Amino acid sequence: MAGLKALNINTPPEAEPHIYAEDDAAIYKAIFGGDGVSTIGQACKATVLSNNKVRIADGVLCVDGHMARIPYGEYEDCEIMNGQSGKNRNDIIVAKFETTGTGGIDTMTCEVIQGTAGETAVDPELTQDDIYAGGKVREYPLYRVKIEGLSITAVEKMFEVIPTSWILLNKINELSTRRITHTLLYYNADGTTGTFTLSDSVKNYDYIEIFYNSDVAGHKAPQKSIKLPTSQTVSSGDMLFDMTSFRMSSGDGTKMQLMNTILNVSGKTCKPETSRQINFGSTAGSVAWTVSNTPHHRVYRVVGYNYGS
Repeated sequence: MAGLKALNINTPPEAEPHIYAEDDAAIYKAIFGGDGVSTIGQACKATVLSNNKVRIADGVLCVDGHMARIPYGEYEDCEIMNGQSGKNRNDIIVAKFETTGTGGIDTMTCEVIQGTAGETAVDPELTQDDIYAGGKVREYPLYRVKIEGLSITAVEKMFEVIPTSWILLNKINELSTRRITHTLLYYNADGTTGTFTLSDSVKNYDYIEIFYNSDVAGHKAPQKSIKLPTSQTVSSGDMLFDMTSFRMSSGDGTKMQLMNTILNVSGKTCKPETSRQINFGSTAGSVAWTVSNTPHHRVYRVVGYNYGS
């Protein structure tokens, strides 16, 4: 085995050429990440020209590290075979890389892989060899062309858009400047099973988190929490928090209980509704729902979260 292969070095004029396209492809794959379409230009945008032609606009793409592009102002027209009346078909437009092997002849083309017409359209199979590992053919799907009867009804993007390093840097900077802030809206060391009032309306926050526990087992501290976005409301505009707990209900461990209490939150007011529980007995047929007018979940604290812009 040859082992380490230097790529960016000068060699004597009489030395045999030793840098191949697959060497550059390995570098591009390490940077670009394999398959994808860059954001530059029109990013290989597809336009349906007729029921037999789809045009691919300019852009840069990568197939397992091997780069290709449709230059600015140019395009690639893909011919779509006629559909059949009463039948459906999926064709796939691919970027196809093919090689004869290391140091051999490579080709990169844009082709249409035709599906089989039938009552239900299915995608045709593609060849997707690992070129880096010595494969010879890789077909990277760009678009799914859906044909119903004689007409193209949709062209669906199948490729990943790979952002440039500048876009990624801007995104990182944007995320690094966003801060999550939280506000304690309610606190009760002993917890409460009754109606209580928050220090501020939930409408002023992005998320609300409720800390609670079942009071039946004598717990004196929150062991569970539920977090919901304030956009998640019922038709009345209120938020509903589904507080649940599971416990052994008797000393001999022959019964288990699943308990549920709905906490209705409207603005600053938090009101627990009727508790329901289901008892699982030790014998078949002993499962039954029961209802309690006294809520059996204690709320200890409520926290509001805001995500900075």
